[in-house]
Amino acid sequence: MTKKTFLAGTALALLLAMPAQAFDPAAMTDAERDAFGAQVRAYLMENPEVLMEAIAVLEQRQQDDSAQADLALMAENKEAIFNDGVSWVGGNPDGDITMVEFIDYRCGYCRKSYEETEELVKTDGNIRFVVKEFPILGEGSMISSQFAIAVKQVAGDAAYKKAHDALITLRGDATPEAMAALATELGLDSAEILAKMDTPEVMAVIQANHDLGTTLQINGTPSFIIDQTMVRGYVPLDAMRQIVDGQRKDG
Repeated sequence: MTKKTFLAGTALALLLAMPAQAFDPAAMTDAERDAFGAQVRAYLMENPEVLMEAIAVLEQRQQDDSAQADLALMAENKEAIFNDGVSWVGGNPDGDITMVEFIDYRCGYCRKSYEETEELVKTDGNIRFVVKEFPILGEGSMISSQFAIAVKQVAGDAAYKKAHDALITLRGDATPEAMAALATELGLDSAEILAKMDTPEVMAVIQANHDLGTTLQINGTPSFIIDQTMVRGYVPLDAMRQIVDGQRKDG
């Protein structure tokens, strides 16, 4: 490294370390600004890793700020997220970790994560699992969620779980006719379930979940809240286990 480059690097380091008000470009002459800019550029051209380090620091700060904002949102909406009184609760109801999933049955990534989520809840044994019906991908998604909620309200939690499992693996379109056939397959009164699907009680659950998703800045599925960590998007099994372990350690 040349003496000139070293001096430029030192100047840049001092500049970055100074409070914003300590550096006043307006106090420099045009020649001084040109010379300073040239030295900074020369230093960065010879040491591009400095830029990568700065970008990494910026990204980490943005992630930290985002995590803090998510914590605030979760704290403000804690009851709606974890204890709304209408969402299906599975796994271990007394588990030390609560995992909430916003799901759309027609979402490819929701289907991809289904078996992994089931495996996590089953093998861990101490996770309280909450499902939020969050249809956002069109008519088939809405019909599927209406059906699942109607089944829960008419026939209870055990029937809902069977409907949930069937819907997430359903082949073909989710039509009223397909839902009637599924209700019969599940041993339910198809006419009763289909009549329930369009009621205010069912639609209120979906609307509340959409409102909550908007508040939490969730616009895709699957999205997860694992205790105090929010993850917008698909999470592989190993990563979910790491998040759960981290929450237990922090808790």
